[in-house]
Amino acid sequence: MPADRTACATPLHNTNAAADLARVQRIARLFDTRYGLPGTRLRFGLDSVIGLIPGIGDIAMLIPSAYIIAIALRHDVPKATLLKMIGNAAIDTGVGSIPVLGDIFDLFFKSHRRNADLLAAALQGKATPSATRSAP
Repeated sequence: MPADRTACATPLHNTNAAADLARVQRIARLFDTRYGLPGTRLRFGLDSVIGLIPGIGDIAMLIPSAYIIAIALRHDVPKATLLKMIGNAAIDTGVGSIPVLGDIFDLFFKSHRRNADLLAAALQGKATPSATRSAP
C-alpha cells in the first residue's frame, strides 16, 4: 500500500521535497558553479561552456531552467517566486544570446543557482510554521 504523502506537516520534512531540492541544487552547481578558474574566485559551469555554442547553446540551457521551474510548480511555490524564476531564466537566455557580451554575462549571472536559492527559500518558508495570531 502506498505511503501517505500528507503525513508530513511541512514540505522540507517531506522526503520528495527534500530530494527534489537536493537534485535542483546539484543541477544548479553543475550548470553554474562546478568549475573554478585557478588563482581566482571565478566559478563557472556547463551553462558558460555550452553557451559558447552559437545559436543553440543558450537555448539548450533552457532545459535545466525549465526542469527547476517544473519542480517549483510541483511544490506549489508562490506565484511571485515562480515569476522571479521565469525572469531569471529569460534574462539568462536573452542576454546570454548576445555574442561575446552574453558569454561574459553568463560567467556572472548564475540563473540556475538563483532559482535553486529561490526554491529553497520558498520551501523553507512553507516549512516555517505560521505565526499564531492572538484574538483582538
